[in-house]
This record gives sequence, C-alpha cells and structure tokens, in this order.
Amino acid sequence: MSDLGGNTMIHQQNIAAAAPASLQRVAEERTFKTHDGTEIFYRYWPALGEQPRGAILLFHRGHEHGGRMAHLVDELAMPGYAFYAWDARGNGRSAGERGYAPSFAALVRDIDCFVREIARDGFSQRDVALIAQSFGAVLAAAWVHDYAPDIRALVVASPAFSVKLYVPFAKEGIALWQRLKGRFFVNSYVKAKFLTHDPERIASFDADPLITRPIASNILVELYTHAARIVADARAITVPTQLLISGADWVVRHGPQHEFFVNLASPAKERHVLPGFFHDTLGERDRKYALDLVRPFLEKQFSAPEKPADLTAADRSGYTRDEADRLASPLPLLSPKGLYWAMSRAFIRIGSWFSTGLKTGITTGFDSGSTLDYVYENDARGETHLGRMIDRTFLDAIGWRGIRQR
Repeated sequence: MSDLGGNTMIHQQNIAAAAPASLQRVAEERTFKTHDGTEIFYRYWPALGEQPRGAILLFHRGHEHGGRMAHLVDELAMPGYAFYAWDARGNGRSAGERGYAPSFAALVRDIDCFVREIARDGFSQRDVALIAQSFGAVLAAAWVHDYAPDIRALVVASPAFSVKLYVPFAKEGIALWQRLKGRFFVNSYVKAKFLTHDPERIASFDADPLITRPIASNILVELYTHAARIVADARAITVPTQLLISGADWVVRHGPQHEFFVNLASPAKERHVLPGFFHDTLGERDRKYALDLVRPFLEKQFSAPEKPADLTAADRSGYTRDEADRLASPLPLLSPKGLYWAMSRAFIRIGSWFSTGLKTGITTGFDSGSTLDYVYENDARGETHLGRMIDRTFLDAIGWRGIRQR
C-alpha cells in the first residue's frame, strides 16, 4: 500500500479471494411499519454470546436488497455484534411500488424508523454503526447529516454521490421529462460483470428475481440534489466515518466522494482507495481486503470512550459561523442576487402596509415574541382582503408551519 499523507491510503490489490464463511449465523426475518405505514422487510442476526457489543446496520446499493449484503455478517467475523439488513421500500421483499418512493426524504426517514425499530432489541443510537454501499450510502450519509444521530460510526462504500449517466444531458432530460409528463421509470442496464469480478456474485445477480431494475424518475432526480447538498455540507457530520472508494468504478464518479471526505468534520475519518475494485466494493472478489479495513475501524469506534462534539464556541468559530459571515456579507446591488434580495425587502415593506404579520415583524423583529405569538395564533388579520391574503401567505410559510408543529 502507499500513503498519500494524512489518513488516506491507496492499497495495492494483491490478496486472494475471501475465505468461505465459517460462523454460519442464521437470520431472523422480520417486518416493521415505517412512517407512512409501508411494511419494510429486514433480516436480523443476533449476536453470538450473552451481551452484544453493538448493532451493525447494512444498507444495500440501488436496485438490490438486504439479502445481497448478508454475506458480510459472517465474512466480517464480528460475532459479538448483532447485524440488521433491510430491503428498502420498493425493493426486495419490502412493500411498495417497485423502484419507487414518494421522495428521497421519505427513504431517509425510513432509516430513522428502522433505527427506532431495532431499539426494541435493546440497542440505543449509541450502540449502532452503519455500513452502506452506493445509493444506500447516500441515504445513510443523508440520515447522519439531517438527523444528527449519536451513533458510533458510519462506513460508506462507493457512495453514489454522482452516477455516471453515459447519455449526454441524461440528468437534465430526465428532470425535464418528469416536469412535463410526471413520474416515470428509468431502467438500469448496468451488467453484473461491471459491478464485481466475483463470478459467484455475477451469477447470483443475473439470476436474482428480487433485483429491481427500474428506478422512479423522482428518486433519480432527487438523488443528485440531495447528494450535492450532503457533499457540500459534510462539515456538519461529526460521526466517525470511513470511506471506501473502488478504484475502477464504472458506475459512479470519484470526485464527489473525495470532496465529501475532505469536507467531513469528524475527528476520526479514514479514506481508502482500492485499485481495481469495481462498484460493488463489499461484494468484490477480493473484498477481504476491504473488510480487513472495516473491521478494525468499527472495533476501534465501539471501544472508544464517548466524546460529544464541542459546539459551545460554534457561534464564534467554525463552519456555521463562516456560513453566517458569508450570508451577512453585502452583495453588489446590481448583481442578480443583490437585485433579488433588494426586491424581496421592498416587497416585504410594501406588504407590511396591508399585512399585520409583516408589520409586526418589521416593527418588533421577525424573531420577537410578538411575531411568534402572531404565528402561533395562525389567524390572518391583515387590512382589506389583499392584506389578509398576504397575511395567510406569510403564516403558511414552511418555517412558521414547522414552528407551529414544534
């Protein structure tokens, strides 16, 4: 292997195929109802021994299902840990239209429901680590970013932050066609021989009736949007994170993966580049190499004492303060953004002539108790019909709706 400096390693591929599993752990098959009532199927492998050291959740790549991650339970050789592997909604044995979800955010929320589900086995967030691959890795990273769980570790293998669509302007075309015609499905034509060098994995992929080739257009479009958001704002992630990059990946781009790693704020992070590996990093012929990196990383994080991120000085320094300073910096008046915000401020002031809510906000501050009282009352009381219409638009803003729910 060669060291690029810091905590990044490029590993030479000189290792034999993974040895056959010897522990032969048996899975229990279960289901749970997620946030919208959809039934999610998952497998559960209890830890061997009386006291589990933790729980490791496995998230499969797009089009697949948890059964194709099951080999990791024995191959990781971590008998003291319980393992869980779901079939994402619309995939495998889970309910839902094949390849479809209402939104990317719904899939991320499914993960949160899954973690709550395993709590009935006695595992708190602090007992949990995630291993996720490809599309599943983007979902897992989004959950860690958006829900800020207090978990032990995150391992992401070949995260699909940017899928290689070989047809020019395919991404833009899919988004445009969806806007014009509504939701439709895009079939994956990636052949198994471009996912792994393992002949058994190739054969099982081709013969697997639970592989779901189509993916809904809304999920594909939202994948790009959310992936870009997570990569750009990865400084919000402080969970110990290990990134595995397949060096010969035909499916996803490396650039955003490296950017994600650089942006991570976790004090414990690793990046490993595996030359010659195809996209199915954890299902490659020589995956023992990858698993020999994952195992000690997870063991180390589960053994480490809890040390919450110190955010007591976040208002004075750090990435959120940097963002606040950028937002507070004045824009040139004639720039597109400068004109946009100048017009927005003008419209708010004009609207305050008629709208009680806007007038209260301008007079006392939009974060004042008076404004919050008005928001909680949720009663449009503007002057004239126009004022009440403006007031209703003001009160129905997503931020105020969220505050009322809270």
